[in-house]
Parts: sequence; structure tokens; C-alpha cells
Amino acid sequence: MPSNVHEIRPKPSDTEKITINLGFVDLGQVDLMVQEGFYSNRTDFIRTAIRNQLERHADVVKQSTARKSLDLGLRNYSRQDLEAARQAGEMLHINVLGLASIAQDVTPELARATIASVSVLGALHASPAVKSALADRTR
Repeated sequence: MPSNVHEIRPKPSDTEKITINLGFVDLGQVDLMVQEGFYSNRTDFIRTAIRNQLERHADVVKQSTARKSLDLGLRNYSRQDLEAARQAGEMLHINVLGLASIAQDVTPELARATIASVSVLGALHASPAVKSALADRTR
């Protein structure tokens, strides 16, 4: 990036950090697999293991996603989206498997006026004020 160009808004991360606890023997086995060159690091091993399990149970995930009417992947809610819902007299039910993102310029008042419920399996990105305003509507 040229020195006179500055990023106005940092790019949001496409991953979420989690913490897990492993027994010493399991962790040692992971480290051995990394040391032997099967994986580049612990994270690579864990991501691969998770993806393999998700692939193994893909049919169940697909059926549950359809049954629960979940939006799959990334779902952004802009201020314009919420203002349009308010003008139409509609209340939104946010049901997402993945990442639900409510724009930073959405006020807590607008969120409460237009969002009836929030259910996110994955991560919800919104300002702390909006999260607080929707706390009683979040499952």
C-alpha cells in the first residue's frame, strides 16, 4: 500500500479465536505429528481435525440448517437494511450459522426497533452498545 494511502476501516477477521484444553498425552501426540511434518503447526492439525469431523457429519448439519431456517455463512445487516425494515413495519429474526455482522453505524435504538430475535451459531459482530441493547433478544 502506498505511504499516502491509509486504511479507513480495518478488514474484519474471517476467523474467530477459540481456546481448548487437551490432555498432555493428546497434546504430545499433536506435537509429534507436527514434528514429523504431517502438519505445519498445532493450529493446522486442529483445523484439519475439525474439518474432517464437519465433513463426516455434513448431512446432519445440512438437515439441521434447513430445519432451523438458518442463513449459512456471512450475513451483514447494514443501517440501510434496518431502516428499510423499520419503514416497512417489519421485525427481523436473525438466524445465522457462521458470522452475523451488524454495521457499526447502527444505533442501539434502531437495533431494538427492528430486530426481534438474534440466534447465531458462530459469531456475532456488532458494537458493544448494540449487543447490550439486544441482550434480551439473543439466544
